[in-house]
Amino acid sequence: MVPLDAKCGDCLNTRELMTLYETATVVSNSLNLVASLEKALMILKNRLHLEKCVIHTLGEDNILSVYASIDFSRHQKELATYKLGEGVTGHAAESKEPVVIENLHNDMMFLNKSGNRDQSAISYIAVPMLVDQEVIGVLGASTTRKTAIDFESTIRVLTILSSIFAQSIRSHDINLKEKERLKELKLYYKMEWDSKVHNFGDIIGESPKMKMVYNVVERIAESNVTVLVRGETGTGKELVAAAIHKRSKRKEEPFVKLNCAAITDTLIESELFGHEKGAFTDAKEARKGRFELADGGTLFLDEIGDISASAQVKLLRVLQEREFERVGGSKTIKVNVRLVAATNRNLEEMVKNGTFREDLYYRLNVIPIDLPPLRERGDDIALLVNFFLQKSMSNHKKKVLITDEAMEILCQYTWPGNVRELENTVERIVLMGSEDGISADEMLLLLPAFNQKLMCQRRIMSEEE
Repeated sequence: MVPLDAKCGDCLNTRELMTLYETATVVSNSLNLVASLEKALMILKNRLHLEKCVIHTLGEDNILSVYASIDFSRHQKELATYKLGEGVTGHAAESKEPVVIENLHNDMMFLNKSGNRDQSAISYIAVPMLVDQEVIGVLGASTTRKTAIDFESTIRVLTILSSIFAQSIRSHDINLKEKERLKELKLYYKMEWDSKVHNFGDIIGESPKMKMVYNVVERIAESNVTVLVRGETGTGKELVAAAIHKRSKRKEEPFVKLNCAAITDTLIESELFGHEKGAFTDAKEARKGRFELADGGTLFLDEIGDISASAQVKLLRVLQEREFERVGGSKTIKVNVRLVAATNRNLEEMVKNGTFREDLYYRLNVIPIDLPPLRERGDDIALLVNFFLQKSMSNHKKKVLITDEAMEILCQYTWPGNVRELENTVERIVLMGSEDGISADEMLLLLPAFNQKLMCQRRIMSEEE
């Protein structure tokens, strides 16, 4: 007997439209995507009498696995995985076209890996879920004698829903990735603070010049003023920026950093201000820049003297107006960010040569902090050696003794690479040294530059004699 509503084309259209409306509403109004998709599949079952409805998603390993389903046990979900081109599900994903198995009991393409076959089922329809011709997964369902619409109508409805489901899954995945990225960035940028070390984080030093630095940091930390930290490579500019953030009112917000010298000119604006999808060749999705990530907190821009001319213009605008647009976008984004910049370059000379904007220089150089090189910090060298020695011995599970003669050589060395070079040298000492103690001669071998300079001096003295 033919159901009464099947005689009327208008009734069939109404049923289809109501099914589409209800499923789309359920998917769009739920925060739990898997649960909402399963509710949508249940609507397909109740309204259209489709059975064993299932959504497979395509993973990075090109395996189709169950994402959402009804009438599948946990074990059946685990079994129902397909490679591209395998079975009706894999074939639909590979061909990017709907695949219909008219008699699923006799067709070898219907693999039924889950073992979840309904004896009342007649046919199986698998429709690929696509976003911009990229396969997201496959929507599948079985028809029975009770199915309320014919083959063509069923394929039409499933094709429309596959597009809705695909867009929902893609958006959900993008949001998850963005949340994970933000979480990782916050964990990465959220620095560990050791209040026991002179109450200044990881900054070690008691020399008069370092005490002057501490004094400036304490005075300006709670304000929102822009700071320019200057000093040679390896003097600890990032640690000073972090100490400013820790003592500011923004200490619970992100501390985001970017080394401008490590980013190419073509990507620096994208890193700073973010980009919209399609802004350039590799921009497959929208992305927030460092200014947006640091909103409410502090942004540390290291090697500020290396940014391109166009990035200088945009950076100046952010400092003046506190707003910008993403690369490829037109929407104005407002941010509340405290900027700390750093450089080892002579910005005054660059301004004079026209390679750095004068107005940007004055915007950055509101509060300058000059870090002294290690060779001008006197007894701080011994403090730093002992600090890094304990740290390295703990990391390498090894005990090493530095004799007084060897320590004297370390204190005489000029350290052109500053604190960074000293830390690396101490680690080398721990790896090469022993508990018996490192002699002066052994220490000279661990300082090639110092040893070479000493040999040159000795050679000159011998020639003069």
